[in-house]
Amino acid sequence: MNRTRSGEISRVTKETDVFVQIDIDGSGKCDVSTGIGFLDHMIQQLSSHGLFDIKVSANGDTHVDDHHTNEDIGIAIGQALSKALGDRSGIKRFGHFLAPLDEALIQVVVDCSGRPHLSFDLDIPSQKVGTYDTELVKEFFAAVSSNSGLTLHIRQISGTNTHHIVEASFKSFARALRMATEIDPRRSGQIPSSKGVLEQAGS
Repeated sequence: MNRTRSGEISRVTKETDVFVQIDIDGSGKCDVSTGIGFLDHMIQQLSSHGLFDIKVSANGDTHVDDHHTNEDIGIAIGQALSKALGDRSGIKRFGHFLAPLDEALIQVVVDCSGRPHLSFDLDIPSQKVGTYDTELVKEFFAAVSSNSGLTLHIRQISGTNTHHIVEASFKSFARALRMATEIDPRRSGQIPSSKGVLEQAGS
């Protein structure tokens, strides 16, 4: 695979101005400024543990709340990821990981199927972690899944600390996505589907 697997999205609405750049075959470089401190920290986990080079800059109506900015960043990350994957030829397609963080244990399973689906089974005990509304975790992953064409299952095995549960979810997602998007040398560049095609989100 000689092509550069990177994607870039600029998304501007009346509520947000978001720019995202992703290089799947990176080394974990991260440049993120969203105006939402905890989300910055989670995107750093995605980059570090997925070994994706990610740049995210966002200005949004966080004076209202974090919802619009959080969701639009998820949308842009999903769209950039879909661009980077292209027709998804040669990838392993499936990925899974179990990530512990102290008492928390989170399982994530990913299929780069082109068919968006999110099964989200986290029992998050607190409504806030820092100033971040924890119901936005699901909204973020839903936006990424819908706009990247991922079938995504996130399941909590254990956990009582909100920060640990959410951070382990991002770490597990990063590693599962890394596995799914890696090139399979036995594929010889072929699309990993018996149908011969993987539909892409938005195509």
